[in-house]
Amino acid sequence: MLLSVRHSTRYQYDQPVRESVMELWMQPQKRANQRLVSFDLDIDPAAQLFSYADTFGNAVYHFDIPQPHERLNITARSAVETEPLADLPAQLDRGEWDRLKSDFVVGEHFDFLHAHGFTGPTQALRAFIAERNLEELRVRDPLRAVMDLNQVIYEAFAYEAGVTRADSPIDDVLKARKGVCQDFAHVMLAICRGWGIPARYVSGYLFTDRKAGDRSDPDATHAWVEVFLPSLRWVGFDPTNNIMCAERHIVCAVGRDYSDVPPSRGVYKGDAESELAVGVTVRKARAAVSEPEFLRISQPAPKPGQRRAQYSGLAYDQQRQQQQQQQQ
Repeated sequence: MLLSVRHSTRYQYDQPVRESVMELWMQPQKRANQRLVSFDLDIDPAAQLFSYADTFGNAVYHFDIPQPHERLNITARSAVETEPLADLPAQLDRGEWDRLKSDFVVGEHFDFLHAHGFTGPTQALRAFIAERNLEELRVRDPLRAVMDLNQVIYEAFAYEAGVTRADSPIDDVLKARKGVCQDFAHVMLAICRGWGIPARYVSGYLFTDRKAGDRSDPDATHAWVEVFLPSLRWVGFDPTNNIMCAERHIVCAVGRDYSDVPPSRGVYKGDAESELAVGVTVRKARAAVSEPEFLRISQPAPKPGQRRAQYSGLAYDQQRQQQQQQQQ
């Protein structure tokens, strides 16, 4: 499936700010079932772009706008080709629980086995686990247990934007029983890690299909969970829509929770109040993009008297070392 993504972010300030510094986690990953065809990034006001790979291997772009400005527009355009994943078995043998306890799994996936930020165990979480008898799921094999947990979270929480915030603790969604995709992902992460299953937060996009019963917002970024099962490696679960992750999901970044991989994060200098607006569209593309192996970074045309920040590079993997050398 060839998908095109347009992700627009606008910061508006009620008076000029002196400087903005931003980081972006917007570039789709290259995976076995996901090919990055193209990626364009437009910044207005124009800015010099740099990139690095974070501790989880995600592509991160960052820039600085050191002059006064009243707005900041960021537009990321991606074309991604996805393929169906192999069918999963109906279940795994019970020995998978023992394999999860192996020194290799515990050591290799330490970050995804322990509480972090929004995924810490709380009294409200323990009450939810008891209420839904979730510990009983552990009598099944890990794959079946996580599948059932995916459905429980889907049925237990209503999808409603505006009830929680990006920085809401896990107790907010547990109390309201309403929230959005990142809230449901945090609940699932906390429970899986409590079971001894490595689990990571995934940030990306979903090609929404209302006919299939998707309830997530088609005009927003999406979040879900991947768990590590030794017999299968990483497997994706989408508790917002009660589905397994497949060719309609586009992975941009993975981390311990939302705080590791927000689509954008930054600071500005000034006493202004800011207003954020975000728009996302994910569509089926009709034809392949003309330059399939190249990453293209562009900025808007410069205003009279303004020099344009120049940046051009090969695909991220090829130009990362050059960028690191420029920053040293």
